[in-house]
Amino acid sequence: MTTAQNSYINDTQICSILEKYAKPDPAQVRDVLAKAREMKGLSLDDVAILNGINDQQQLEELFATANHIKDTIYGKRLVMFAPLYITNLCANECTYCAFRAKNTAIVRRALNQEEIKHETQALIKQGHKRVLLVAGESYPKQGFQYVLDSVRSVYEARYNDADIRRVNVNVAPLSVDEFKLLKAEKIGTYQIFQETYHRGQYKKVHIGGKKMDYDFRVSALHRAMEAGIDDVGIGVLFGLYDYRYDLLAMMQHIGELERAFGVGPHTISVPRMEPATGSDMSMQPPYPVSDDDFRRIVAILRCAVPYTGIIMSTRESAEMRRDTFALGVSQISAGSRTNPGGYEEEDDISGQFSLGDHRPMDEVIRDVAQMGYVPSFCTGCYRLGRTGQDFMDLAKPGAIKAHCGPNALSTFMEYLQNYASPETRKIGLELIDKTIAEMEGLPKSRAEKLVGRVKNGESDVYC
Repeated sequence: MTTAQNSYINDTQICSILEKYAKPDPAQVRDVLAKAREMKGLSLDDVAILNGINDQQQLEELFATANHIKDTIYGKRLVMFAPLYITNLCANECTYCAFRAKNTAIVRRALNQEEIKHETQALIKQGHKRVLLVAGESYPKQGFQYVLDSVRSVYEARYNDADIRRVNVNVAPLSVDEFKLLKAEKIGTYQIFQETYHRGQYKKVHIGGKKMDYDFRVSALHRAMEAGIDDVGIGVLFGLYDYRYDLLAMMQHIGELERAFGVGPHTISVPRMEPATGSDMSMQPPYPVSDDDFRRIVAILRCAVPYTGIIMSTRESAEMRRDTFALGVSQISAGSRTNPGGYEEEDDISGQFSLGDHRPMDEVIRDVAQMGYVPSFCTGCYRLGRTGQDFMDLAKPGAIKAHCGPNALSTFMEYLQNYASPETRKIGLELIDKTIAEMEGLPKSRAEKLVGRVKNGESDVYC
């Protein structure tokens, strides 16, 4: 299935802008950073100027600006989630991915619905409340119904009366009618990555299967939003092509979503290519991204799209994840496995990619709290209808923090009481007291009330 070639990813415009601002004047950089602090977003030219920074002092100013924006809009909270891979069957031949169709080095598996419930229970035992359901582009004999049934199974799973409160989904592009069926299962965010926006490179690395159709993939978020899914997630796989190009192309894509639907992506993910079983390309990325450039990418995105959540997965090391919290990351996975059945069974070779952060959930939570960040398991916005335009109306001026802050604290308290180790509980309780003491006005009164209700035995309280 194909679509007419889109006009909003404009290669000529991207190349022209990158050439124009390859060596920006320091005054131009200062002007863009001042504009970024207004938290109204940046243009393609602005992003190219930040890409071109080659002065260490100005790079530090970029990082400080990103930190200011993130703290103003989201505060010190970090949303926690885990991926749940239900199948590694795939009909595509993506040269960088372990799930590619012709790879015989991994064990193929599609979980049945009971197995999905068991995997979900394993996540609930860890304390998770948000799950990202992930599947390769090939399903068992039920076809797409398998995905719908799987979402339902995650919601139905229980452990000690606890459950998963929100399922986000990362699956292959769908038709509008299929997206409507997905929405009916009460998913949160629909997430899909273009991998790279450069058509030539896209063609080189996608050599078999439906994923070869660039335009059908790049237009998937349009169909999702047409179907009524107003929270969507976007991203590229850094390392496939020049990150400077992909950043500008992603901005074009975001701009088109804002033009067509009045709202941009709810999240932007920043995966960087990591080794994958059976993929030579993954061992030597064609356009490797250094740690310094990776930090720059996160900071630029926070400045360019200030309202969006930026997601950092366990592809990255614990050290890199720590570094990027201050640069704009607002959501992280923890205790992750990337192979079907991985939460109940150990399998080091059948995952989609290698993990950089192998720490268990409790250790990640403790580390985050020691740094002064509040781990959040909140799903209140989804369940109160603060999605799409309603969410953006609160996020863009920073007003969402009045909800996110108290909700983060109440869900963190719930985690500490029910799942945390004694050491993590002690550190977390101290952080909650300190955080509430520093709050003012309505957010403070909300936080005190919600946390108090959790201490008194209530669960799943939010505002």
